[in-house]
Amino acid sequence: MRVFGIDCGSQKTGYGIIETDGRNHRALEFGVIKVVPGSSFPDRLQKIHSELQALVAVHNPDTIAIEEIFNAVNVKTTLKLAQVRGVALLLAAQVELPVGEYSPLEIKKSVVGYGRAEKRQVQLMVASLLGLREPIESQDAADALAVAICHSQRVARGTL
Repeated sequence: MRVFGIDCGSQKTGYGIIETDGRNHRALEFGVIKVVPGSSFPDRLQKIHSELQALVAVHNPDTIAIEEIFNAVNVKTTLKLAQVRGVALLLAAQVELPVGEYSPLEIKKSVVGYGRAEKRQVQLMVASLLGLREPIESQDAADALAVAICHSQRVARGTL
């Protein structure tokens, strides 16, 4: 199964595509979509959408996994994050792919074994699960891969 994980952000959106059988995972591609500083919010959303769309076209995933919104203190930040998630969900609907949505707590518990794990722990565990020599430098890309791994484990266990 090929899973496309997305960690939504209005400045940086992390992505990671894995090939997996639910137990063994291999990273196909991962990275961060960075928007142009100072660009309008609609332009940011357009850039995120077009880059995610291009990645789907190249990798042809079977499913998309997206991190749910956490309860941010800043309401404005939460609203922007929700709009980026809307772009990712729209893309999934456009390409007719099923979507798994997971809270940060679920993702960390699935990947690290502890729902309150630190970002660095997630980076290290994602690298370990993917058989990478070095931790993934970008927290956003590591989080996207963690979302994909979490989803693959849920599918393998039949707990969707």
